[in-house]
Amino acid sequence: MRRGSIVFLKLALAVLGLSALLACVVWLPTSVEHYARIHPDLALIHDPLLIGGYVTVIPFFIALYQAYVLLKLIEERDAFSESAVRSLHRIKQCAVVIAVLYAFMFAVLGLMQIGSPAIAVGGASIVFAALTVAFFAAVLQELLQQALQIKSENDLTI
Repeated sequence: MRRGSIVFLKLALAVLGLSALLACVVWLPTSVEHYARIHPDLALIHDPLLIGGYVTVIPFFIALYQAYVLLKLIEERDAFSESAVRSLHRIKQCAVVIAVLYAFMFAVLGLMQIGSPAIAVGGASIVFAALTVAFFAAVLQELLQQALQIKSENDLTI
């Protein structure tokens, strides 16, 4: 892979990380305050919503770091390694955790009959995106494990 592509992907990871950090510091508290004013019932769960939002950022940053580790392995021409398989596994786990946490949060909001179509669409989009990442990482992990097994068998025959 060309060096420019890896640098671009690293920059994209940095932009994603900074965007998520900015969203946590500025957008999330403002958004929860706004919806608390519109829906007085939401004021009761103001703090749990903030905490839930902040908790879901933890696996997101872990997945971003693992993607960075994976890019470093590719850059060092060590993409076909157990380290790469572990990174993909961790990315998959983080994506599943994010999907489950958001699905749980939006199920609770639905049971409490709190929310709006915008919240529902946003939540469904996040769950869908996280599950897509999880399935994609699982497929890549399986392919990488098969490649490592073939490589191991070839090393034994030579």
